[in-house]
This record gives sequence, C-alpha cells and structure tokens, in this order.
Amino acid sequence: MKSFVRLAVIILAMLPAVCFAQTTKKAGWPELKAFHALMSGTFHPAEEGNFKPLIEKADSLYIVAKLWQDSKIPDGFKPEETKATLAKLVNQCLNIQGAVKANAAEEKLNVLITDAHDIFHKIVEECRKKD
Repeated sequence: MKSFVRLAVIILAMLPAVCFAQTTKKAGWPELKAFHALMSGTFHPAEEGNFKPLIEKADSLYIVAKLWQDSKIPDGFKPEETKATLAKLVNQCLNIQGAVKANAAEEKLNVLITDAHDIFHKIVEECRKKD
C-alpha cells in the first residue's frame, strides 16, 4: 500500500512538468516566451504608474530582446517581417535602457515601454503566418 501511495504522489508531482513540457513543445519559440515574461513584468506595472520593475530590468529587457533576435525564427512566422520587426524591438529596448540610465522622466519611460509593447504585439500577431 505504501508503494502505491508513493507512486501516486510521484505521478501527481510530475503532472505539471509534463503539461509544461507539452505546452513549450507546441509553442516552439522559447526566446519569445522569455521576452514576453519580462515584457509583461515591466509593461503592466508601468501602465499602473509603477516604473520600478522597468528601471530594475531595463538591461535584462535589452539582453533578452537581443537573444530573441539572434534565435532561429520558427516556421510559423514570416521570416523577413519578423526579422525586421525584431530589429525594431531590440532598438526600442536599447532606447529604454539608455533612458533609464539617463534618469528619464516616467512619462518618457511610459512612451518607450508602450512602443516596445506595441512592437512585441506586432511580432506575435502580424508576423505569424496565416493558417
């Protein structure tokens, strides 16, 4: 009986990992997911007037955008449009990084992160191939 319970606990403990692996496999672009996590953690607080996450993570935002740009574009995306739009995103993240280092006003940071967010959505929406 103890071994049955132990087996059941192990299976239940592994279930989230298996589900996550399946989701990641379907998505196919881990660099997009990494950037999205960082973008949502900086943009949404800024929308509400909290610029601390953006200020603290501006360097990381640029680095992760650059890693995304340097990754292989999956088949589900239009290669030329995606490449060009990723270049704009990296440049925008560099602008954010520079503005943070220059202690820019929150209004300016808000404009910059909103523009980066819009560019991100262009990639995930408009750069995808139609089925």
